[in-house]
Amino acid sequence: MDDRPRNLKTMLSEAKDTSELMVDLAYAALYFGDPDMAEEVDELESRLSELVHEMGAVAVVAARSPRDADAMASVLSVIRAIERMGNAAVDIGRIVTRQLGIPRALVADLSQAEEVSHRVRVRDGSEMAHRSLADLELPTEVAMRVVAVRREREWFTDVGGDEVLLPGDVLFLQGAPAGIAELRRLAGAPAWEPPQPPEDAAISDLDRAIDVLVEMKNISEVAVGLAYSALVLRDQGLAAEVSHLEDRLDDMRERLETWVLRSANGEIDPSPLRGLLHLGQAAEEIGDAAQQMVWLIEENEELHPILAVALGDAEEVAVRVPVGEGSAADGASLRSLQLETETGFYLLAIRRGGRYLYRPRRDVVLHVGDELIATGPDEGHALLAELCGYVLVEDDATGEEELVPQ
Repeated sequence: MDDRPRNLKTMLSEAKDTSELMVDLAYAALYFGDPDMAEEVDELESRLSELVHEMGAVAVVAARSPRDADAMASVLSVIRAIERMGNAAVDIGRIVTRQLGIPRALVADLSQAEEVSHRVRVRDGSEMAHRSLADLELPTEVAMRVVAVRREREWFTDVGGDEVLLPGDVLFLQGAPAGIAELRRLAGAPAWEPPQPPEDAAISDLDRAIDVLVEMKNISEVAVGLAYSALVLRDQGLAAEVSHLEDRLDDMRERLETWVLRSANGEIDPSPLRGLLHLGQAAEEIGDAAQQMVWLIEENEELHPILAVALGDAEEVAVRVPVGEGSAADGASLRSLQLETETGFYLLAIRRGGRYLYRPRRDVVLHVGDELIATGPDEGHALLAELCGYVLVEDDATGEEELVPQ
């Protein structure tokens, strides 16, 4: 770690990005059955462990008084939660490396999750070849972000906007499934059909277990996004929603275990069921880590100001944007707005009339006064603001951004 800046803000941002990258890669390794990708998760764990150790040392040195110590306690709590998420990602990856087994139906259902993993090879002569990621703007163009690149035998997980893609590069991405067709066109890849579940019309206990597991994946990822948003925005309502989601994950894991055990009494091979139990435990652990972060908000604990700054500077930022009167969003459904494709932002929740509607369906219609809680790339913030009837303006004196009605 000698070559790393001893800057707590920078390290917190990197730790957040690293833990989220680990979760994305772990699910991708599971989806593609790729042990090399799972081993990359282990490599990232080493980086995250170093960051956690270094941040702890910096936090201790910075606490020069009892008041400093109280404030730094909030930072240490977030650091521990980030580490828990990284450890859960390692557990998901080990389902692949230890060949615990996953039913084919789960892989098929993962392709229908709200955020999916995809893999594509860049063809020579395609629109992606010899262009930088910043130039391609994939998060806003196809609502998918590159989480890793494999170039021959070498892996790149710290992928920046200046990375130039070469023919033969294999990209691993995470994002909205609606963007896959356009993504493959840009890469010059042939049309792709997602995995299909076995043709069996009867709904079994295994089917129910798989459905609840995909839902656990979705809920745990939403909980993490809401938790970071609660910290950045210091929002008790969001914190309460995270706790509610964590309670749901606890209940769902109990149902999952019941259905998996009942499935083992049937005529199916019980070996792949081990992976389901491990995956359920990992999803619950991610939810527990999210709740650990928002406990600070719920208990009105003093938050160190560096948390909002560092988490706001991460690769994916949390924003709150109200719907303005007469804007494109006013009276429009989420399906027609295509937020993920148009802005690269993923909608976590809508605040309406003092209540939160988390993970809203595409048929939800937005109205004036709704507040969108979303996460995505910083470059898409202005596009999201424009859809809602605002211009994002940066204050020259403070560097802070504010929304100005159009």
